[in-house]
Amino acid sequence: MRSARILVLGAAMAALLAGCSRDKEPELMNIRSQTRSPDEFSVLPGKPLEMPADFAALPQPTPGSASRTDPTPETDAIIALGGNPSRATRGDNGLMSHVTRFGVASDIRQSLAAEDLEYRRTHDGRLLERWFNVNVYFKAYGPQALDQYAELERWRRLGVRNVGAPPEQTR
Repeated sequence: MRSARILVLGAAMAALLAGCSRDKEPELMNIRSQTRSPDEFSVLPGKPLEMPADFAALPQPTPGSASRTDPTPETDAIIALGGNPSRATRGDNGLMSHVTRFGVASDIRQSLAAEDLEYRRTHDGRLLERWFNVNVYFKAYGPQALDQYAELERWRRLGVRNVGAPPEQTR
């Protein structure tokens, strides 16, 4: 009888500890993938094959050069936005010079990480994370979150046309 109780108690403790296991963090919290699987965003489909009107007009194949069916996402985006791909420059020097006209902080990542750590320390943060291995990101940044449905209604009241949104989920 005593061994049965110990067995039941052991099983209950194992179930309790299994319930305390940590779930994987949301992708937002873990930007670097820990898997070795291919990145689905880096795989682009090729353009469809086309039958030329005149086979004699085809250029000679050049090893290492781009194929007519190779994806060109930058050029396609420029065309889709109404731009002229021949005027685009590699690296978009004009855009970069405009964006960096007020200077660039070389240590921006370290600076933001330090500010984030300090913010979470003062707003229900690091103590719970350190002691109980609990992520408090969403609780700490909750006051800064955008209420998407309130914002949608605000724009609708102003008369701005916008896309439909899924209905608000009730919890």
